[in-house]
Amino acid sequence: MSKKILIVDDAVFMRMKLKDILEKNGYTVIAEAENGKEAFEKYQATQPDLVTMDITMPEVDGLEALKMIKEFDPAAKIVMCSAMGQQGMVMDAIRAGALDFIVKPFDTDRVIKAVDKVLV
Repeated sequence: MSKKILIVDDAVFMRMKLKDILEKNGYTVIAEAENGKEAFEKYQATQPDLVTMDITMPEVDGLEALKMIKEFDPAAKIVMCSAMGQQGMVMDAIRAGALDFIVKPFDTDRVIKAVDKVLV
């Protein structure tokens, strides 16, 4: 059975790009969210195997959403997505429980390597 993934990013284009990469590599994208508040609600509703989480988003950012999800489900598997130059925030995310991070723009091999590593 393919693994279920929740994609969280405020940019529609980034969600589409990531969904395309994941689905072409055998994963199932069961939901998408455009901010951290929506991410938390969709996580509760769908219980995905993995979340890809953008850091910078409106309403509730990725770090806050990460903390909310980890509080709800300490076993949650979350991979952060960040643009170049957000290393400090990535380190905060790792300390808060993120398992890996992917730098934008997305490189297919790096995305799949990170997802495979976390889902093993």
